[in-house]
Amino acid sequence: MKETINWHKKAVNSNDIEKLCADYSLESKTGSKSLAQILSSIFLRRDISSGNDILFYLEDDLRFVHNPFLLNSMEDAVERILSAMEEKEKVLIFGDKDVDGITSTTILYDCLKKMFNMDVECRLPVGDDSYGLSLQAIDDFYNAGGSLIITVDCGISNFEEINHALDLGLDVIVTDHHNPQDKLPDANIIIDPKLSDSAYPFHDISGAAVAYKLVNALRFSKTDFYNAEICFFDISKNQDESYNLDCLKIKNLCRVKELHEKIIPGKTGIYDLKFPYFLQGQLIYTWDVKEAKSILQGIFGSGVEFNLNDLQSELCKVFPSFKGKSASELLKLSTIGKYNKDENTSLNLFYNLYVTYCKKIIAGKHPEFAENEEKDLQLVALAALADVMPMKNENRIFVKKGISSIKNHYPRKGLAELFNKLSLKKETISSIDLSWSVIPALNAAGRMGQSNLSLELLTSEDAKRREEVAEKIFELNEERKNLVAKSMFDIKDDITKSIDENKKLCVIYNQNINKGVTGIVAARIMQDNNLPSIIVTENQGLCVGSMRSCRGFVATSFLDSFKDFFINHGGHDYAAGFSFEKEKIDEFLKKCTELSKNISLEELHEELNIDAEIPPSYFTPEIFNLLELFEPYGQDNQELILLSSNLKLCDVMVVGKKEPQHLKLTFDTGKYKIPGMFWGQAERFNDDIKIGRNYDITFNLGRNYFNGVVSPQIIIKEMRISQ
Repeated sequence: MKETINWHKKAVNSNDIEKLCADYSLESKTGSKSLAQILSSIFLRRDISSGNDILFYLEDDLRFVHNPFLLNSMEDAVERILSAMEEKEKVLIFGDKDVDGITSTTILYDCLKKMFNMDVECRLPVGDDSYGLSLQAIDDFYNAGGSLIITVDCGISNFEEINHALDLGLDVIVTDHHNPQDKLPDANIIIDPKLSDSAYPFHDISGAAVAYKLVNALRFSKTDFYNAEICFFDISKNQDESYNLDCLKIKNLCRVKELHEKIIPGKTGIYDLKFPYFLQGQLIYTWDVKEAKSILQGIFGSGVEFNLNDLQSELCKVFPSFKGKSASELLKLSTIGKYNKDENTSLNLFYNLYVTYCKKIIAGKHPEFAENEEKDLQLVALAALADVMPMKNENRIFVKKGISSIKNHYPRKGLAELFNKLSLKKETISSIDLSWSVIPALNAAGRMGQSNLSLELLTSEDAKRREEVAEKIFELNEERKNLVAKSMFDIKDDITKSIDENKKLCVIYNQNINKGVTGIVAARIMQDNNLPSIIVTENQGLCVGSMRSCRGFVATSFLDSFKDFFINHGGHDYAAGFSFEKEKIDEFLKKCTELSKNISLEELHEELNIDAEIPPSYFTPEIFNLLELFEPYGQDNQELILLSSNLKLCDVMVVGKKEPQHLKLTFDTGKYKIPGMFWGQAERFNDDIKIGRNYDITFNLGRNYFNGVVSPQIIIKEMRISQ
């Protein structure tokens, strides 16, 4: 039997397994103790052990995503856009031509046009335009009487263009998510979670997610809570008869400042403390006003007055079940507190409950917000998958919610027409369908120099036109596939000799490759050889290229070594692009060779890492619940690889009309029969795969869709005769 690589299952401590099960109530999440233990062991093997990480696997409520006002300069951006609305200014949204840029542009355009009724237009790089804001776009907008440019998914590296806009008297707001260089452009406002001084809790969100955050902040500006300054106050008694006094200020539902002081009755006077000044001029909430005032008067006397408001009474208007409950009782029920036990304090409880209360009030007054957010999240999900954002933290909620919106409601305009053209059913849509079908189709328009088609598909109000555009995008995608196939054929003999002698980098220069597919070709070579790869071609007298990286080697850091060499460059850790003058190609190739000597790559391990072993007696239909918990899969969250030993193979069927054919297998686990697929392995039937034998198998969990019926099945990675 063919044995490729070692199977490795990392050892985990049984006490750690039980602790995770208890700390995060995994049995209630999975439905059984055995499945909870398996889930816990998977978390530990994947180094998912902190509450902040586990939260995003077990929860999918939007209240767990991060506040948009945590992004630097978000309030400034909102104020500038509100001013533009009031003054009826003309606004330009400039985005990139890939899926992330197109979805970013659509999200912001829909908000400014439909919600604020602003004079707004969109522009993307078209034809042979390079990435990012262009001088021509700026001049055209200025001549049309525009005054405010907002970039989405670009701008952080457009120094010359932004300076030109400022010289013309235009204002520029940059919203981006790409890695910034050491120096920032002189834009009026910059929003990027990757800024060195960013306070945003999670840096790896897409450009569309940044646009979505801006839109959410703009929606929030339409509520009574915008710019409201609130202070939470709590006082509690210690065993030594002293008191802890805690205060928290918030604005736009963001924490602004905290104060913590200790009071010793009889020794600490009111003027010894900072909190009277901290609270001055604030709307102050405490859980039980009567109790808090009684304590304060007992310490400082009845002559000292505090203007406190009862938080419990306010919250009970929306959550009647809170009536009569103490803060300590609610602390035990806190979902957020379960994942952040070190921060499970009364003050944090007040803050979290108030945020939930505000969102409930807003949802009641502005039901259209939720409807529009559903549509936005479908695009944010696409962007996260398209730009290969890590499937952790809030990205998991974005993609889950986006896919759920498509399945349970409807695909938004544009996506519905494209789904129909691609023969995709919304009821069975998955992150894999989006990654392998929808995203390449939307990207094809930009790669083929017609990026505006994808933007038109998502923004047009004309149903007939959307149908026509979907058809055109489908045709362009077929053309793109042919170009990739031709490019791979043209360079197949160059790949081996283009890998440097240290086997650390592959660089290929071929002027016949279409510039729109350099990224795809670089990715293919990188995946096939497990090496960072660069593809360079020619376009209009320039060399343009793409880099795709792996094994811990950061593409943008490598390209920064050429920063005085390039006309422009930028991107992410593992995907970047650049351009330079054609006459520099020899110098570029020579420098790549020199720099490759110092490249450090993570070691390749020829082994299959097993997430968990499933004993035959545990192999029940409930095992497939793990699929729901770990999806969506993607960067930093690969498909689960499970192991089960000594399973009897009770049925085999060869399926497929073309070579290589596949095996449809059925395993007997004792109580249940488990169906599985072993792709492309039909030639092994009756050789080393025989009915009646017992096998050890490694597999992924999957689903089979047939005639509208969804059934679970496993996808075999490898199987070996049990010893």
